[in-house]
Amino acid sequence: MDWMPLLSTLAGAAIGIAATLIADRNRWRREEARHALEVRRAVYTEYASALKDAGEEIRAVALGDHMTESARDAAVREAFRGTGLHTASEQLWLIGPSLVVTAGNEAFHSLRRMRDAYARGVAVGSAEDTALIQQRRTAMAEMRRRMRADLGIGPLELD
Repeated sequence: MDWMPLLSTLAGAAIGIAATLIADRNRWRREEARHALEVRRAVYTEYASALKDAGEEIRAVALGDHMTESARDAAVREAFRGTGLHTASEQLWLIGPSLVVTAGNEAFHSLRRMRDAYARGVAVGSAEDTALIQQRRTAMAEMRRRMRADLGIGPLELD
């Protein structure tokens, strides 16, 4: 009996199966990487939006008229808590790489410094408020830069 045709057929089948398995594995890896990128993009968007919302909320409270210092403090803190920022922050800590989490944490703390300043009565538009806003803008810009880099998006060329 001539074994060559049988061996050639078996070798061809093995090569075909191996190629299919490798192609499927590569496709699965690409899909997983794409999904991970989409998850990070969603988490980054939610976190940056929550930071922005919290900033707007506490600023609106700071512009309001409060009878007592304790009422202002409570209103500013409640506005900060009510934005979902803490949940978004936890998502960032779970999903983001170290550089993004570090930048996000700095942006969070810069906003918290603003919250504390408004809670103790710092006036919107004052010199202290202006300095805090600048710190927050710098922290937010760095956070966004790192998020964009992680997502493979080039830097913004805005002046």
